Amino acid sequence: MRRLTHYDYWTDKLKPSILEESKADLLIYGMGEKPLSELVKLLEKGISFESIKTIPQTVYIINEELIPENKNWENFELFSHDECIKDKIKYVKNFKIIEEESNRYQSTKRLIQKVGQKSIIVNPPFELFSEKEMDAIYNLPFTRLPHPKYAKKESIPAYEMIRHSITLHRGCFGACSFCTISAHQGKFISSRSEKSVLKEVEQVTNMSDFKGYISDLGGPSANMYKMQGIDIEQCKTCKRASCLHPAICKNLSTDPKPLTKIYKQTHKHQKVKKAFVGSGIRYDLFMHKLNNPDYADYADELIKNHVSGRLKVAPEHTSEDVLKIMRKPDLGMFHEFKKLFDKINRKHQLNQQLVPYFISSHPGCKNIHMAELAVETKMMDFKLEQVQDFTPTPMTLATVMYYSGINPYTMEKISVARSKDEKLSQRKFFFWYKNEFKNNIISELRKAKREDLIDKLFGKITQKIHHKNKRRKR
Repeated sequence: MRRLTHYDYWTDKLKPSILEESKADLLIYGMGEKPLSELVKLLEKGISFESIKTIPQTVYIINEELIPENKNWENFELFSHDECIKDKIKYVKNFKIIEEESNRYQSTKRLIQKVGQKSIIVNPPFELFSEKEMDAIYNLPFTRLPHPKYAKKESIPAYEMIRHSITLHRGCFGACSFCTISAHQGKFISSRSEKSVLKEVEQVTNMSDFKGYISDLGGPSANMYKMQGIDIEQCKTCKRASCLHPAICKNLSTDPKPLTKIYKQTHKHQKVKKAFVGSGIRYDLFMHKLNNPDYADYADELIKNHVSGRLKVAPEHTSEDVLKIMRKPDLGMFHEFKKLFDKINRKHQLNQQLVPYFISSHPGCKNIHMAELAVETKMMDFKLEQVQDFTPTPMTLATVMYYSGINPYTMEKISVARSKDEKLSQRKFFFWYKNEFKNNIISELRKAKREDLIDKLFGKITQKIHHKNKRRKR
């Protein structure tokens, strides 16, 4: 994430490549099995570490101007680190190039950025993992245990969460503006075979501490297993960051049958009481085709047999303007999904909850958007728990907008809540139902002349009481 000039939230400034500050010789980015394996092979042949410059998916720093030749790659020089510090526009333009190249099916651009008298060289990534390669990785003899140094310590919450979980695939083509998954794992999906997944299911059920519950059958986004372009040749020329925004790509196959089959086979396993989907799902991947029996079957199987009482989904916001910047689907689809969720629960006589995630202070979000979010979620009978104040992380679109106040894809200025007070002011709308925030929210909405939102949140009686209190103070 820090291989080129990046914004560092903790110091509130642009920092150079981590290679410059760490003085490391080589950086491997993304999912590192292929470049690491190649590096080890070359070292075993006796090639000196300093001379290894042509492994894909690696980054190195050189002092001289001479860049090693590679006939398969073209050099592309980004604006230097010093230029980015002096001019935010140049930092913004760099990001657009970096994101496009990170998301290509086959990138041939070697990115170069000067830092002082040195140059950072980012070699293009390796090709996508094949199913055979994915199976080989997950067939390695993992112990599924924490490092021995933790043996005498108390339980590790993160380990408890994943000890009986199974990863089905890598990559995410959603490209949410605040997320680093596509930058780290890639836009295109690499899936394991059904045989490999079911073999791991068997291994998990034979673990000594297995009690019948698989905590997750998932991935970065839980329901992208086996999904890819219908015509791969089109994918090879595509520069879109997201296959889902502003609309689902017509060349994307969202066929859920392979995933539904794995769900059903795991559910039938004699040692499995329940196999949950703990990763967040993208409901837009099946809501758009519910008239197709395969998509309806997926939704029914998921909600009936693979929810641990609470299903995580991430609408993230309710405002159309903010959702566009986030690269998320409109709220109407979430409303439809909630109706479907409730319908399937009634059908199978279940009492499960939908747990939505929302973000405040995202670039482009204003207080009035948060007030509208409060009203929307109240109308859906949610008292929010899973909420987050936007925190900038390196190499995301949202972070670039947070630092620069500019959208790299439109070059338009964008509002940003940066100070602690601005962030807390937005966050309070999540908890409109708490007494300590009520008066502040009412005052703010009155100043904005949005009494209609006060009525919807607190009712006209509350508003009358507020008026009376103000008159008494006078």
